[in-house]
Amino acid sequence: MYNHNLIEKKWQKVWKQQQVFKFCDANKPKYYVLDMFPYPSGSGLHVGHPKGYTATDIVARFKQLNGFDVLHPIGWDAFGLPAEQYALSTGHHPKEFTQTNINHFREQLTKFGFTYDFTKEVDTTDPNYYRWTQWIFSQLFKKGLAEIRDVEVNWCEKLGTVLANEEVLLVKGKMVSERGEYPVIKKPMRQWVLKITAYADKLLDGLDKVDWPESLKSIQRNWIGKSIGALVKFKTTSKVAFQVFTTRVDTLYGVTYLAIAPESDLIGKLTNAKQKKAVTAYIKQAKSKTELQRKELDKTKSGVFLGTYAINPITKKEIPLYVADYVLASYGTGIVMGVPGHDQRDYEFAKKHDLPIVYVIDHEVNNVAYEDDGQHINSPLINGLNINESKKAMLAYLLKNKIGATHTTYKLKDWLFSRQRYWGEPFPILLDSKNQPHLINDLPVLLPPATKIKPTKNGESPLANLKDWVNVTIKGKHFKRDTNTMPQWAGSCWYYLGYLLKQANGSYIDLNSNEAKKLFKRWLPVDLYIGGQEHAVLHLLYARFWHRFLYDIGIVPTQEPFQRIINQGMILGPNGEKMSKSKGNVINPDEIIESHGADALRLYESFMGPLTASLPWTDEGINGMRKWLDRVYRLFTNNEIKITKNLNEIKPDLNVAYHKFIKQVEHEMQHLNFNVAISQMMIYINACYAHDTLLFTHLENFLIVLSCFAPHLSEELWHQALKRQDFVNQQQWPKYDEQFTVDQQLTLPIQINGKLRATISITRSMNEKTIINLALNESKINSLLKGQTIKKTIYIKEKILNLIV
Repeated sequence: MYNHNLIEKKWQKVWKQQQVFKFCDANKPKYYVLDMFPYPSGSGLHVGHPKGYTATDIVARFKQLNGFDVLHPIGWDAFGLPAEQYALSTGHHPKEFTQTNINHFREQLTKFGFTYDFTKEVDTTDPNYYRWTQWIFSQLFKKGLAEIRDVEVNWCEKLGTVLANEEVLLVKGKMVSERGEYPVIKKPMRQWVLKITAYADKLLDGLDKVDWPESLKSIQRNWIGKSIGALVKFKTTSKVAFQVFTTRVDTLYGVTYLAIAPESDLIGKLTNAKQKKAVTAYIKQAKSKTELQRKELDKTKSGVFLGTYAINPITKKEIPLYVADYVLASYGTGIVMGVPGHDQRDYEFAKKHDLPIVYVIDHEVNNVAYEDDGQHINSPLINGLNINESKKAMLAYLLKNKIGATHTTYKLKDWLFSRQRYWGEPFPILLDSKNQPHLINDLPVLLPPATKIKPTKNGESPLANLKDWVNVTIKGKHFKRDTNTMPQWAGSCWYYLGYLLKQANGSYIDLNSNEAKKLFKRWLPVDLYIGGQEHAVLHLLYARFWHRFLYDIGIVPTQEPFQRIINQGMILGPNGEKMSKSKGNVINPDEIIESHGADALRLYESFMGPLTASLPWTDEGINGMRKWLDRVYRLFTNNEIKITKNLNEIKPDLNVAYHKFIKQVEHEMQHLNFNVAISQMMIYINACYAHDTLLFTHLENFLIVLSCFAPHLSEELWHQALKRQDFVNQQQWPKYDEQFTVDQQLTLPIQINGKLRATISITRSMNEKTIINLALNESKINSLLKGQTIKKTIYIKEKILNLIV
């Protein structure tokens, strides 16, 4: 058994001293492989985190060995609420806590032997970095894509900040924060908003140009939620008119009620005096629910009658108006048509509220909503037509009679970009006496030192307490700084560009410089991005938005930032559940590295199964990997095995095993089938153990392959067993000879008159005449042919020989 602690620390020190992993652009073909950079939490890494990092490191090493200039960087997504909450609970400043965590993460990652050049690392809390986060915001503001609005937000008083919908949970019917499960309420506030909706179509179109998992594309498409339909004009008995968006104008004859979102300004105008109390109480209750609960989880289909009616523009019949929380103000006009005959949700609502159900598409069963195609009925204008035909005819009628118009809507909302907390990027904004925003051009706007960072009770950021910082006088005019900070997602929207701009002295090349544009042209897009699917509609969507904007203003040369994405699976706890401290199933990688070695851990996480699979941790698995590495070590250090540089001294079958191994492992590496590649290494090592003479170049090349997975042991054997003086990662990926990837010895069946009588051993190089002579001399065949005359021989090359007598 080799001493992994001694060997791994030794080579980590040498690699650092010799700057073996220093990024170098030698004008070879480029390959940019990217990890989703971590938030440096106080708990450090668990064994699930390195799965993706190990995968990118394997790819980076493989590409470098194949002659690519490789960029494989790491950094820290270090702003955010967790650090601020920790600071509040301990009395420490979040900067101090964050830097301690970063140092710990860097130390942990170094133990894995990853090929990171830490001079390229980015830290989103570094003013040299967030200067350019602020600059990008400034460009969005100049282009009218950033503005202040009065919007209803998810407010958590305990955390003192606005939360995105994705940061809110529903627990026992109440909205709570994902972090801490503190109460959350709806509250109107003035907020910065980024108009991501202006890029909805571009974001949709871009998905057709990238190599992403279809499941990930589907998540983004559904989140953007493009719907093509029509706006239909409705009048009411209360003399108020409005428009309703629908994708199914063909069902207008089946509309028996309209439902309005609780947030709609129209409710006050449409509610009669008798129903006002009930409607007000219902709206208050609706505000305690999350959007997810309202859209999907709440099966009660609640609603309250407003006491007034709309007039169906086609049938001219009065239909009741309801306020219903399943309707969202953000979709369409915040009003939906109730067609219970052909929408299951509407059917359940109609049943509960005793509303009529009118079927307008012919079908057989009438006790459920019919949601498939068919011929229209009870619809004089479109009877007999299918859905598509009916849509066209009905839309033409609406347009002709000026009671409708074509319209496209999206589920996607503009991005709420303000956070009422201290630990984030300050906005480069001054507000004048009329509360109008003005850009600060001198960047960065530094986050000021503060000792009191507790949230304020009135919803303002802790920065509002810093009066000397907030109040600014310029040329006799008084301004106030914007005291909100940017969300954690801001810094992660462009960090893959930051790596390219980062200089060894800690500075950054100007994002808008010609030098930066040359780097972007050389290195974009990112070739491979590996990370979890949980970021599908936050980080990935926001980063695509910012990148496409930077493309539109001429900063980057590509429309999309990430050409290929792989969502790695999780490593679950031994009990098959997601690792968490509360479940007591967290495995500490530091302990595994201490007991088994980083190489064993890297190998095990790569060998568990496909990269995308989520699989449970097993002690038997990590033990098995360590034993196999010991087996490799013994092979290279066994003095009883002869190592030769003469190919003729090894047996042909071992040469075939080697070339088959190199061919197969290269194929699996190219397809990221790391578990299969490792199994090919195991097969080859078994073949080596079956021989007493091994070829030196074969062993060299095996270590080159192994170095992608187990770099420390590979480096040790490269120097100590093979006496090489250079580094293994600086070699070339081994080549295979196709002629040696197939077995040269074959077993050939011999038939007499179509019946199998014997088999003979041949080589692929033998000609037909030689093979026939061998067959005739085979003892059983020779005996059976005595006194017989061969009339014909049928030889199918390398398959069969049939002797006709």
